[in-house]
Amino acid sequence: MNDAMRKTVIAGNWKMNKTPSETVSFLRELIPGVKDASCDVVVCVPFVCLQNAVEVTKGTNVKVGAQNLHFEPKGAYTGEVSAEMLRDLGVEYVIIGHSERRQYFAETDETVNQKVLAALAAGLKVILCVGERKEQRLQGVTNELVSLQTKIALQGVSVEQLCNVIIAYEPVWAIGTGLTATAEQADETNGAVRKAVADLYGTDAAERVTVQYGGSMNAGNADELLAKYNVDGGLIGGASLKVPDFTSIVRSASK
Repeated sequence: MNDAMRKTVIAGNWKMNKTPSETVSFLRELIPGVKDASCDVVVCVPFVCLQNAVEVTKGTNVKVGAQNLHFEPKGAYTGEVSAEMLRDLGVEYVIIGHSERRQYFAETDETVNQKVLAALAAGLKVILCVGERKEQRLQGVTNELVSLQTKIALQGVSVEQLCNVIIAYEPVWAIGTGLTATAEQADETNGAVRKAVADLYGTDAAERVTVQYGGSMNAGNADELLAKYNVDGGLIGGASLKVPDFTSIVRSASK
């Protein structure tokens, strides 16, 4: 990571875990352990936990994010939540384009782009996910694929808005499997993401963009991954559900 040029961000993606009351207990335990972090700390919690999370984290350095939104501001979209609804709650971040959303809920590069634009227009900060399946890595098309996903997702995003976009490279084959890209693979692919941003906005803008690594980053491998030039933090899944593990990763990112 390059702290001199860009922010290091550790974000937890809780997925469909923890009740509102469990969220309160977890955050009360987490906050003292990360209060001196030099990196940004974000927890992305289920919709039903957002209000509790926002209340508990007020006045702390822990920020709250959602895990999805709809690209329309309102309408007949049963079960969906808009960017303005999130913003009104006090949410600051939102994950967009996670592979599980693409796989299970038929999200496409185009709908991801629509969501990115809606989130930015509402003043939210975006954690944009890109990544390849195992067969695509074996086919040798990883860099081309993440570049394409990045460029489509950022269509219509101005260079001014880009400062509110974090890109998270998450190899799909490493999410929840215990498998992890090597530090070299993470650095190379994050570099391909950064090059895609440079193609759109220029090198200076690309060097300022935070590019996280996701996909089974944990307390044991965080130091090695975060030491790489193009790895500016992590989007943490399973390890974000345990206070000691998440705290350890935050400390690694604060070195």
